[in-house]
Amino acid sequence: MSLHIGILTGGGDCPGLNAVIRAVTLALIHGCGARVTGIRRGFLGLITREVQPLDEAAVAGILAQGGTILGTHNRADPFHYFGAGGGDVSAGALAYAAELGLDGLVVIGGDGTMNIADRIMQAGLPVVGVPKTIDNDLRHTDRSFGFDSAVAVVAEALDRLETTARSHGRVMIAETMGRYAGWIALEGGMAGAADVILLPEQPFDLAAVAERCRAREAREGYTLVCVAEGAHAAGADLTVAQTVAGSPDPLRLGGVGGVLARQLQPLLHSEVRATLLGHVQRGGSPTPFDRVLATRFGWHAAQLVQQGRWGRMVTLQGAEISSVPLAEVSGGNRPVPPDHPLVAAALGLGTCLG
Repeated sequence: MSLHIGILTGGGDCPGLNAVIRAVTLALIHGCGARVTGIRRGFLGLITREVQPLDEAAVAGILAQGGTILGTHNRADPFHYFGAGGGDVSAGALAYAAELGLDGLVVIGGDGTMNIADRIMQAGLPVVGVPKTIDNDLRHTDRSFGFDSAVAVVAEALDRLETTARSHGRVMIAETMGRYAGWIALEGGMAGAADVILLPEQPFDLAAVAERCRAREAREGYTLVCVAEGAHAAGADLTVAQTVAGSPDPLRLGGVGGVLARQLQPLLHSEVRATLLGHVQRGGSPTPFDRVLATRFGWHAAQLVQQGRWGRMVTLQGAEISSVPLAEVSGGNRPVPPDHPLVAAALGLGTCLG
């Protein structure tokens, strides 16, 4: 009897999810004749009994599409369900998986999703994980798909803001995603030639940022600033846009760019403007790099399934695709280390880094 495997996407959407779905589906069909079922809206589909069959026709033409054809949900933990009859509804979710005849799940998501996947595995349903986070902060993998696409958006935004900054003699601030890890701001800022890059990992000195802007006022006449949403001045709190009760991460950050603009304006002659890039970073078509990486991840996940190597998450370590136990992934993120080569390179180019 052939395998019957479910696929779901958890957490936020990002470019490359459909490429993973396509690769897993095709690799399982052609590799072992498996039957593949898509679970709708992440783990919520196991709770509300929403699935769809996946075959070659279902995944045709989706490689370059952004988002996920299966839908997703970031508040659908079966062990802590927020909906009607909430609480621990994992027994019902697992019973539905058994009713479907699933031999295992391929779960695509970030830290929170991998934590749920590990608990599902411990409860008896075999799982293989695929890392997904545009923040690039999942432990044990050097890169996750969607990150390159987000960096490309930031770099293009900075290219466009630079022309306005130079034309008007302004300080232009671009606020990126990155709550607790500043990979997007660091690589996007470097790719967009930002003069100041501010990261969550290193509280910044407002006086030093102002001094950098004044030096550029006198020399070039304008400044580009790239700031991660989780960045903050030394001694200051995170800039919280709202708090969402019942969410795995209730804090919604946003607005640090505007706060920084208001703080800098009295210290400078130049006009200071802030742009919040927001969800445009996670939308749209994946870059070619992300299409290839997501396809490699999906193919490798299918190999783990066929080999019966359950309870593992696919990783990229250097240039090699490998895997690590799910239990080692959750419970923390991967911040930018102060001795990272990109940090040294940015500082060596004269970038004000905080």
